[in-house]
Parts: sequence; structure tokens; C-alpha cells
Amino acid sequence: MDRTTPRIECVVVGYIVVQVPQRTMMAISVLLIWSAAVSCCRQSAEPYKPGLGEMMTLQQMRHSKLWFAGQARNWDLAAYELKELREGFDDVVKFHPTPKGASVALTRLVPKMMDAPMEELDRIIAAKDSTHFMDGFDELTNACNACHEATDFGFNVVQRPSQNPNTNQVFEAQ
Repeated sequence: MDRTTPRIECVVVGYIVVQVPQRTMMAISVLLIWSAAVSCCRQSAEPYKPGLGEMMTLQQMRHSKLWFAGQARNWDLAAYELKELREGFDDVVKFHPTPKGASVALTRLVPKMMDAPMEELDRIIAAKDSTHFMDGFDELTNACNACHEATDFGFNVVQRPSQNPNTNQVFEAQ
């Protein structure tokens, strides 16, 4: 075959076989690949913002894990879970500074209500004080419930966990 005769490729379109010159086929392939790559990399107009309920569900899990870590005297895990709780509250304030229908901004309420009990638990955990852990945890729990009341979520009452929902995690120090 000489260079002047275009090479023909067969393409199936539906139930019909169409003959297309090789260069056209190559151009179509490049265009399709480019278009797929561009559409995958495109950012949505609005970045993902986790819902307040999603974030508070994670806080509930961390609260529970903090309890079981403290009960097992696994102070490293307890410190980690308390740090995660603090980070979770930072995210709540960042993503939901004033939730829909709230009469008070979380940017003021969360630090006012949560900082002191978390700082106290920091001290208790650092001292590995199992005697006062329960009281510190209860103060944190009371602060959670007071915050729920202040934001019209008083129907959502948190308590000490009675059963470990995280059966795939070892809470005793290794």
C-alpha cells in the first residue's frame, strides 16, 4: 500500500459497520480520551460540605471510644480520642458556624461549653488518673447535652455508653 492511500478501519456503530480512515479514527480516539480526562478532573461548583448530623455522629463515636479507652486505662488511646473530639468540634464550627434555625452561633457556643471539660479531661488523662476519669467524662457529657439544649437539639441526649459498639477494636493497652 502506498502513502497516498488512506488505511481504513472498521468501526461498529450500533448494528452498522462503518469504514473510517485511520487518521480520523486516531483523532476520534484522542478526542475521546481527552474529553474523559477533562471531565474526571473537573471540580464541582460547590465543594463537599459534611452535614452537621454526619459530623455529630462521628463525635458520638469518638465520645464512646473515649469512654472505653478510659475504662481500660489505655491512656494513649484516650488522649487520641479526646484529640479527635477536639478536631471534630473544630470542624463543626468551621463547616456549620451558625446552623439553620440556631439562635446562637456555634463559633461562640462550642468553645464556651466544650473547652473547659476537654481541658480537664486532658489533665486527667495525662495524669493517668482513673479515679477522676469518670467525673471528667461525665462533665464532658453534661457539656454536650447543655450544648444540645442551647441549640434546640435537647431531644438528643448523650450518656455514658453501656455497650461497646466497636467490637473490632481492642481498648486495653497493648
